[in-house]
Amino acid sequence: MVVSGGGFCDCGDVSAWRAGTCCSTHSPGAAILTQLLVAQTTIPNTRLCGRRFMIGEMVYTCRDCAADANVLLCADCLQSGIHQHHHFESDKKPLTSLFEASGKADMSAQPRCGRVSKTGDTIYSCRDCVLDPTCVLCQDCFQNSTHSSHNFKKRVSNGGTACNCGEVDVWRSAPYCSKHAPTASDPTGREPPSTSSWQEVPLHQQPKASITGATVTMNEPICLIDTGRDGRMSVQQEALQILEQIQQPVVVVAVVGLYRTGKSYLMNRLAGKQRGFALGSTIESKTKGIWMWCVPHPFKDGHTLVLLDTEGLGDVEKGDEKHDTWIFCLAVLLSSTLVYNSLGTIDNSALEKLQFVTELTEHIRVKSSDHRKNTELMLVFPSFVWTVRDFTLELQLNSKPITADEYLENSLKLKPGSSPDVARRNLVRQSLKEFFAVRRCFVMDRPASAAKMKRMEQLTDADLEPSFVEQAQQFCSYIHQQAPVKTMRGGRGLTGRMLGSLAETYVEAIRSGKVPCLESAVESLAKIHNSRAVAETLDFYRTEMTQKVQFPTETQEALSTVHSAVAKQAASKFMKASFNDQDEKHLLQLKEGIEKEYGELCKRNVKESRKVCWSVIRRVFASLEHELSKGSYMRPGGYNDFRSALDHGAQVYRSEKGKGIMSEDILSEYLEEKNVVGKSIRAADQTLSESQKKMEEERIKREEAEQRRKLLEEQNQIQQQAMRDLEESNAENLRQLALKLERENENAKLELDRVLSAKLKEQEEQLEGSHKKRIEELKDDIKKLKEERDSVDVDKPVPEKKKKKPWWKKVADGLQNVGMIAAVVGPGPVKVLGLGAVATGAIINMFD
Repeated sequence: MVVSGGGFCDCGDVSAWRAGTCCSTHSPGAAILTQLLVAQTTIPNTRLCGRRFMIGEMVYTCRDCAADANVLLCADCLQSGIHQHHHFESDKKPLTSLFEASGKADMSAQPRCGRVSKTGDTIYSCRDCVLDPTCVLCQDCFQNSTHSSHNFKKRVSNGGTACNCGEVDVWRSAPYCSKHAPTASDPTGREPPSTSSWQEVPLHQQPKASITGATVTMNEPICLIDTGRDGRMSVQQEALQILEQIQQPVVVVAVVGLYRTGKSYLMNRLAGKQRGFALGSTIESKTKGIWMWCVPHPFKDGHTLVLLDTEGLGDVEKGDEKHDTWIFCLAVLLSSTLVYNSLGTIDNSALEKLQFVTELTEHIRVKSSDHRKNTELMLVFPSFVWTVRDFTLELQLNSKPITADEYLENSLKLKPGSSPDVARRNLVRQSLKEFFAVRRCFVMDRPASAAKMKRMEQLTDADLEPSFVEQAQQFCSYIHQQAPVKTMRGGRGLTGRMLGSLAETYVEAIRSGKVPCLESAVESLAKIHNSRAVAETLDFYRTEMTQKVQFPTETQEALSTVHSAVAKQAASKFMKASFNDQDEKHLLQLKEGIEKEYGELCKRNVKESRKVCWSVIRRVFASLEHELSKGSYMRPGGYNDFRSALDHGAQVYRSEKGKGIMSEDILSEYLEEKNVVGKSIRAADQTLSESQKKMEEERIKREEAEQRRKLLEEQNQIQQQAMRDLEESNAENLRQLALKLERENENAKLELDRVLSAKLKEQEEQLEGSHKKRIEELKDDIKKLKEERDSVDVDKPVPEKKKKKPWWKKVADGLQNVGMIAAVVGPGPVKVLGLGAVATGAIINMFD
């Protein structure tokens, strides 16, 4: 047979085997086995193995002893049991590659433990290392990990909790014990070798990217946007597949400038690498299109730094100025920080080469807004950093030292006059001021002699001019520490996969001859990613619950505990993956989907519990049923023997573990059936007087009434627990939504403050000049920006919307005194609780 991943070792599960239930490791001991075999009862002290099978692991099944073909054993339990001498089959769970055809990482291939604890097992949690406080370790993984020397918590499990060893997404550090730690030769690529070992391998032989946890590390840049022979741009699928893996916020830094000015060298320094983006020492431009390099952010945990190196502007071989304009526009639209690289000084000639900035309003569209178009663009455009290379001047103005930033701002001052020549010269200056609220400048000396610069890729910092090394380090430090996360209007942050979608949206608009529209891009991102976020989150919830819950659970609380932890993780996953979810429409879809999934799990828990309980009933009361079939109790004194056998069977039944939440329901149903039989036996027993028979009948009625009361109380508690679970899930969704909106509002305020500060600064400068029209525009801009800023309330609570009542609430309102689980499981409990057909049908349908 072919086994396809997942599943647990069934060693110790009495319901799964006809014989050979336990291996020697999980056996309760020979003395107990002998005693129990004589008594023809089950093995109460049997320990379930519960080991979760990993992809690529050898698994076994015994044809002679297994109850069905789906019963499996791990290698340890096979070698420690009797099945190795029987007719058994083996199979290997197939391996899957790190990148599938869709480009998604095979995160299921991680070496996770996944062992499910039983009631009474000892489990551990490391307070120093976990990201999620619900994460636990089984005893084996804890003892074989570094967490034993940390601040850990030890507790007794209620059952149904899966070990999280190997789940890298839920740990800050030390996600593996020594047993599950991957090796450098691990074919799944979960933890690749260190970068030092990669440096010994030629770049073209290294893997394009590796995944460690949620972080994607590329070993070399690849092309993101290319231009075909027909002159049309296209987004490269290989790059999109890598961006698809990045579900972290991204800091996007793009560099633009004339070709052969050293742009690629700066990008390599930002990546912390000697080589990467192609350098050249000839007049030929090396970079074509836009190239991308994704690396873990060196200062911001949980963020990815995306570096975009663009094709050099002004390459005479292209002969298409419009192509340069689109390259510049895409760099502006995709980045959160734009680096403009030039040589020499900032003078009229250098500014004229930045003519592309004056064309942005023609090539980028915004829909109607309260703000002027230029102000609206400033709200979404990146920070602007001008790097001036091979700078030879002294930073002085009027014989006083100035900073590089002051040098830039002085160069951008508008020239007085109204002639066409002055207007042309001021156009680039005015555009830079109107489009980029944050402007910084870094000047750098020539790095080395002309001879050395021909081999820049081989040079170390020791080979370069010390002043250049210091200046380059200052630039890198600023970018690493100050470059913001890429956001859209309103402070909505982007992940790597959203960045990929954004690039596709803009390039498709350019290919079709249209102008990229900012609002259309936001709508497109929301449409693509919100429906996907719902589907992926529901799939995550489904998978995690299947892996972490061992059915049937001993109590409803055991299922509830796992549900609460997974629902919390699911809500967090959705918040990270969703974008601009208007009116929380998709969050509501997720809520309803999880309600339905949880309902199905509750239904399955009941079904599995009934199955196990009846299996135990048949086994425990087998001798009683045999004697009844022979009529052995239809004799004088037979009733007392019948009651003794029935009570003994009930005692043994209750002593067994693992029956689930329907344990007492099924026993009550069985006992009521036997009480009917007992009435006939009692009537035929001539040793009992009529008064004794009557007293016995009244006693049984009292016991049945008391049992019904207890069952009803228990089922009401289960129902209330299920309601609380879903109400808490909804509350967690709203809590995380409020946090997300708060973060976005904070970002929006920072965005507005940044632009407002730039406008106020320019207004102060303009008051000293004679540009009256510009002064009036600034007054109007500042007024509207202040109004919008005041309207953004960070502490504004998430509004409660009037939504339709969920299925579980409707049932609760209609049947306040009826146990939920008892009602959905079938005619047995319905008979016990005395429900009518209409009520029964209504409750049975509540999960459908």
